[in-house]
Amino acid sequence: MASMNNVIRVFFFLTAICAASAAAAGGAAAGGAAAKPGGAAAKPGGAGQAFDITKLGAAGDGKTDCTQAVMAAWTSACGAVGGGTVLVPKGSFLVGPLDLKGPCKGEMTFQVDGTLLGSNDLSKYVASWIEIKSVDKFSITGSGTLDGQGTSVYKKDDGGKAWDPKASKPLPNSLVLFKVNSGSITGIKLLNSKFFHINLDTCKDILISGITITAPGDSLNTDGIHVGMSTGITIENTTIGTGDDCISVGAGSSVVVVDKVTCGPGQGISVGCLGRYKDEKDVTDVTVKDSVLRNTTFGLRIKSFEEAEAALTASRITFENIRMDLVANPIIIDQYYCPEGVACVPSKNAPTADTHVSIKDVTFRNITGTSSTPEAVSLLCSKKLPCSGVELIDVNVEYAGKNNKTMAVCNNAKGVAKGSIDALGCLLV
Repeated sequence: MASMNNVIRVFFFLTAICAASAAAAGGAAAGGAAAKPGGAAAKPGGAGQAFDITKLGAAGDGKTDCTQAVMAAWTSACGAVGGGTVLVPKGSFLVGPLDLKGPCKGEMTFQVDGTLLGSNDLSKYVASWIEIKSVDKFSITGSGTLDGQGTSVYKKDDGGKAWDPKASKPLPNSLVLFKVNSGSITGIKLLNSKFFHINLDTCKDILISGITITAPGDSLNTDGIHVGMSTGITIENTTIGTGDDCISVGAGSSVVVVDKVTCGPGQGISVGCLGRYKDEKDVTDVTVKDSVLRNTTFGLRIKSFEEAEAALTASRITFENIRMDLVANPIIIDQYYCPEGVACVPSKNAPTADTHVSIKDVTFRNITGTSSTPEAVSLLCSKKLPCSGVELIDVNVEYAGKNNKTMAVCNNAKGVAKGSIDALGCLLV
């Protein structure tokens, strides 16, 4: 019996040792595993392993070219079974164009806690600065910044002359998501893009939340967020101030929600320009709500090209609960839009172009505040394809100046106005 008791004591002793060893190992893992060769470490709660760019040769001095280190981190994370995380830690990292391709072997996270600086050597760029392609379940997040360093090229090219969009190749977008499904962009800041800050192209189910986008108010083509050929897009709790549209929704897009966005400076929030290129698809189910526009050169706008190449329809578009603070041209539908520098015939001064873009079922509801121009509402629709189903419900935007009165202009626009100031009741029934 004593022998049996000794056996039992030994058994429990060994069990206790094994349990203690396992607990110690578990604690080490929870505290962060040691870096594996190539900069990989376990990332609790993240997308698989984390690949720190500084462990792959990146220097956060703002001068050393870190492009290859970021590319190496992406390649390793994308190839990791179960997915991975590219980690940009605190510091400033200079990088050229990043072509980050999928498909990947699992969920991907791009964690930006430092600052990525876009190279100003324009000869390096073929298209965009950071482009994510063909990835499912992708997120870019963090407390860091994507700084396109566009201020150095807004007015000058590499030769020191004024940048001419006709004579030069297009400047690079800062961040492009192409054929990305189930993704998110959260928390980060985007600063001074050379062209568009964010461009969503052929994407599905993307959330953009809690980000800040900033560029000078006079910077050309620095749209905050452009959505094209995409569906299921939500943009919320975001602040945007640029030299162009804060948000633009292009052809082929559907089920787009813009919620609690602050816009200004810039050119407001727009649907379009539509119809400029062949084979463009319809735009449907766009909602902009609970947002504020301040000191923008336009407010809420739908624009289609004066001589549209494509036949398409923009429909089921709602703008509601919007506050305007000294916004020029607060509400616009413009079927005679002609971008600056484009030769449109006939000219916009004689709008008789044969448009192919139909605009219908558009609601402006509970739009309040002040306009910096007398024309608070401009509905400039085609004689051939009049705008139909337009509703102005509780639209009370008034001219803030003293030398004129609030006005509305409606050409070939059919619909109803209710609860709006009398000056805006110009719709055809």
